[in-house]
Amino acid sequence: MKYPTNSCQLPTVWKRSLFLLTFLGLAQLVAAHTIDYDMAKLSQSGVGAVYLKLGFTHILPYGYDHVLFVLSLFFLSNRLPTIIWQATTFTLAHSITLGLAMYGWIKPLPAIIEPIIALSIFFVAVENILVKELKPSRIGIIFMFGLVHGMGFASALTELGLPRSSYMASLVSFNLGVELGQIAVILIAWFLVGKWFSEKTWYRSRVVNPISAVIALIALYWTIERTFA
Repeated sequence: MKYPTNSCQLPTVWKRSLFLLTFLGLAQLVAAHTIDYDMAKLSQSGVGAVYLKLGFTHILPYGYDHVLFVLSLFFLSNRLPTIIWQATTFTLAHSITLGLAMYGWIKPLPAIIEPIIALSIFFVAVENILVKELKPSRIGIIFMFGLVHGMGFASALTELGLPRSSYMASLVSFNLGVELGQIAVILIAWFLVGKWFSEKTWYRSRVVNPISAVIALIALYWTIERTFA
């Protein structure tokens, strides 16, 4: 069903988009990244809750690059279940490499992984501009990039470490927290923009393409910065 173009509604779209960016920025200011718990005094469920929170905050508010990747997934489809399935595929992939890294079976090098993470965001954002509809091949691309992002998560989790008594439970909880963080980003974007405007005829030209272009430019800057830093 086609909707008539209504130029008066466009400022509302950008107001909602700006509100989303403002929300993410304020979250950075009010949240605390360090978790001050004595693991020895916590039950296994308590330790799980700690790493659940850590996984969530690694997306909101601290995971700017991961947030932009998830938003890039969001803007190519206007169907919420499809978007969430893409995010879940991404989570499954990064869980594999994160687990391998935490068990010491692979040793990712941040100097290599971080530029590739930025480049993955650039790739997906540009794809949003060039491709008009979601294709099955994107699931494979998301999975591949998820493997890379998992190695990036490993650097942050290695700094904190995992308690030996609850190693697997902590790892699963962290990944679940990451998934919840991603879903939170998707739902925020959906309720601010997608729900109201994704079916409009101008949605792609006036919302998807400009925002994807901004994301691509940011990701390109990160790629260059992380490569030559």
